[in-house]
Amino acid sequence: MGIVKIDDDLHAQARRASTMMCRSINAQAEFWMKIGMLAEANPTLSFNDIVATHLSVREPAAA
Repeated sequence: MGIVKIDDDLHAQARRASTMMCRSINAQAEFWMKIGMLAEANPTLSFNDIVATHLSVREPAAA
């Protein structure tokens, strides 16, 4: 875990989005980073395709 410095305007945008999406600001920023990483890795997929693909991946069962 670390500290990430972001622009004040981006922080305000994350705060507004997190309120609307019922997430913490950290969870919203983490979501945006994850989607951005997946978008860079899959440039032909739309946002909806990325989310659908991510939701369809099953977590391994706990041992």
